Amino acid sequence: MSVKDTATLSSKFQISIPKAVRTAKQWQAGQVFAFLPKGDGVLLVPVPRLEDLSGLARGARAEDYRDRTDRV
Repeated sequence: MSVKDTATLSSKFQISIPKAVRTAKQWQAGQVFAFLPKGDGVLLVPVPRLEDLSGLARGARAEDYRDRTDRV
């Protein structure tokens, strides 16, 4: 990936992500992305699939949970 990896917005408001970026990030066709406004730009973030989140909170205990009410 380099600074030279650019794309042009088409007349149908579509952008093709350069192959170097897709390969480096291991993005696949059909993957869903979220666009998050950041200042003058936009952050492109892949949305995780439900299967990818399986087991993410394994080992979490409810008794260690901090609520907003107990913050200093």
